[in-house]
Amino acid sequence: MIKILFVCHGNICRSPMAEFVMKDLVKKAGLSDQFKIASAATSSEEIWNGMGNPVYRPAAKKLAEHGLSCAGKRAQQLDRSDYKMYDLLIGMDSANIRNMHRMCGGDPQGKIRKLLDYTERGGDVADPWYTRDYETAWQDILEGCTALLEELRKTL
Repeated sequence: MIKILFVCHGNICRSPMAEFVMKDLVKKAGLSDQFKIASAATSSEEIWNGMGNPVYRPAAKKLAEHGLSCAGKRAQQLDRSDYKMYDLLIGMDSANIRNMHRMCGGDPQGKIRKLLDYTERGGDVADPWYTRDYETAWQDILEGCTALLEELRKTL
């Protein structure tokens, strides 16, 4: 089983979008039983009294436009133990990657990667919380997840 954790700043926009896009791609490929997919935040900003906020409405709406539900998803924070639990920890941008290295105590096994590094163009998935451009985030995440799945299928 391949275990993937998608990570962004607050776990209310990009990383849950990636979580549900990847789950959908894996399901359509008939590989659901070979993957565990989740998402988390590098910050605790969206977590109150131990309860995480739901996926931000515009991100949930973008998923719904493509027939994907994120119902029940709540923000959770990356924990050092996640490094041991997951095979890949996929960040959305360079700041996420720096924070993931810090929070996990480094990356001795090379598990921490940036999503768009699986594409030919690389770069960051811009944060739609700030850009308000959920369509571009969707396109970047879909492209990144598609390329990631193609890469992982080689190992199955």
